[in-house]
Amino acid sequence: MTDGARVEAAPRLAQWRVEALPCYTYRKSLPFRIGLWNWYLSVERNNKQTCVKLFAENPNSPKNGPSAPIASFITKLLISLPPNQQTIVHPGIFDKQLKHDGFVWAIDSTVTGRFVIEIEFLDLKVADPSGGEPASIWASRQIKQCSDSTALSSLARMLHEDILTDITINAADGSVRAHRAILATRSPVFRSMFSHDLREKELSTVDISDMSLDACRAFLSYIYGDVSGEEFLANRLALLRAADKYDIDDLREACHESLLEDINMGNVLERLQTAHLYQLPRLKGGCLRFLVDFRKVYEMHDDLNAFLQTADRDLVAEVFHGVLAAWSGR
Repeated sequence: MTDGARVEAAPRLAQWRVEALPCYTYRKSLPFRIGLWNWYLSVERNNKQTCVKLFAENPNSPKNGPSAPIASFITKLLISLPPNQQTIVHPGIFDKQLKHDGFVWAIDSTVTGRFVIEIEFLDLKVADPSGGEPASIWASRQIKQCSDSTALSSLARMLHEDILTDITINAADGSVRAHRAILATRSPVFRSMFSHDLREKELSTVDISDMSLDACRAFLSYIYGDVSGEEFLANRLALLRAADKYDIDDLREACHESLLEDINMGNVLERLQTAHLYQLPRLKGGCLRFLVDFRKVYEMHDDLNAFLQTADRDLVAEVFHGVLAAWSGR
């Protein structure tokens, strides 16, 4: 049974050899891999038609996987064997997104004896998440991945090896060299500095006196696409301040997501004030839920007293409102 369900697959070609298919019978193949997806074939026969179906595995549940494939392919039904082989060819499918229904080919004849279902993939594409043109996985996708990787490694070398740098960043406890063009590309604030007759343009320096040298290096590593996970985690709050100051939205969002992931009793009040200061609603909601819904606010008497004396009044009011709502059972 397993051998009869196995599909022979090459990079762009798949063949499923089906033994005699009695009337009113349904068969489904084992999965086979082509491109980024696991595929299945099925065949069903009644007294009038033979139906062939091609579909990808879970195309509507991408999560961490690819979206539904956009496929172009030719389907053939090879009946009997050479030299008396008969071939039925579908007109072809071009740039069709195969969602849960897949592709169904109803052949208005009954097929008896042994036959082969052949799928020749002409192209497979994935949708662009940003709304651009779909990209082929066999051409532009691989080339783009290679190009992106090479570009990022080159940018990292430019930073770490001080290649043709033209600006000095002065941090609180040291300095590091960088490139105006790259900073200006990533931040509208830097672009404004270097485009107008300001001190930074004239002296070729930028002072970031509220950031340590280690945090400044992490900031530049992020801008150049080379920050490590450890480096990012160790400097999240400083990076959030820099993202807000220099208007780098993707860094701000990365910090926001990361700060949500490890709220605990040792940092929740600091995170709450950070969320209020930088207007991070999901972080604020996560902190309030930790304090109120999980009743951690009752275990933090000393820290909470210090917080109530120093925190913004509006924020204190939000905490009190949450506690009162919990007490009243709302």
